[in-house]
Parts: sequence; structure tokens; C-alpha cells
Amino acid sequence: MSPSETKLLPSVVQAPDMELKPLPEHFKYAFLGKGNTLPIIISNKLSKPEEESLIQVLKSHKEVIGWTIADLKGISPLTCTHKIYLEENTKPRREAQRRLNPNMMEVVKKEIIKLLDADIIFPISDSRWVSPVQVVPKKTGMTVNKNVEGDLVPVQVQNG
Repeated sequence: MSPSETKLLPSVVQAPDMELKPLPEHFKYAFLGKGNTLPIIISNKLSKPEEESLIQVLKSHKEVIGWTIADLKGISPLTCTHKIYLEENTKPRREAQRRLNPNMMEVVKKEIIKLLDADIIFPISDSRWVSPVQVVPKKTGMTVNKNVEGDLVPVQVQNG
């Protein structure tokens, strides 16, 4: 049997080896399997009884959590798999970060800090798939002005 024909086992039968990434300070890992397997991410603001209750419920239903593609019952792996087709004899390459003008750099920095503070995004330093920031102005254009605090902020252009 070739590796592509190997039957994938559900994670509750054969736990996958998973690399755990650093988490923001308000999250932590908990484990549903023996020997620190089947990781989940939970809030570290839960009380001990709340945490134990949550983990007990998740353990009793762990077969519905998808750690790997094999855990997604009834869904073809082709639905979950993305392949980038390249021309023959080409290699993927990493693009250099694009330079932003200083005014736009401040606006982007403020926006990123706002998203970090809102816990919408968190830093990942070791991913090969991190894309450089690319600012694309809208058709209406984008104007940057200083606000009362002296920060550069985008100004909405009104049409008509």
C-alpha cells in the first residue's frame, strides 16, 4: 500500500504528533487524551471547577473535534486540501517585505496594535507562510491626516 493509500485513523484512536505554538497570555493548552495528547485551547481565566467541567464535557465528545483531516467524518480530504500548482522546474520563493511610505507605516502599525489589543490577531514569528503587509488603496483613494493626539489616521472620503 502506498503512503497516499494509507488509511488515516481518527485522532481518538491514534493521537497525532502536534507542535504546540506559544499562545497569548489569556489562553492555555489543556489535553483530552492520555500523555498530553489531543490538545485544546481554553481560557486561563476559568475557575478550576469551570475548567474541569469544560474538559469533562469535551472529553465525553472528543470524537467530534477535528485535530486532523481524518477526524472530519463525511468530508472529503480534497475539500480541505489546497494545492498550489507550479510550472515545471520552478521552486517556491519567499518575497521580500514591501516598503511602505512612513505615513502609511504609522497607520498600519496603529491598526495592527489595535487588532493585537482586541485579541483578534496574535504574533506568529516562525511561520513560513506569513505574508508581507500590502496596503491597497481603494478606488475612492485614501487620505491620511493627524488627529488630536497627533496620530496619523485614515480619513474617509465621501462621494458626491
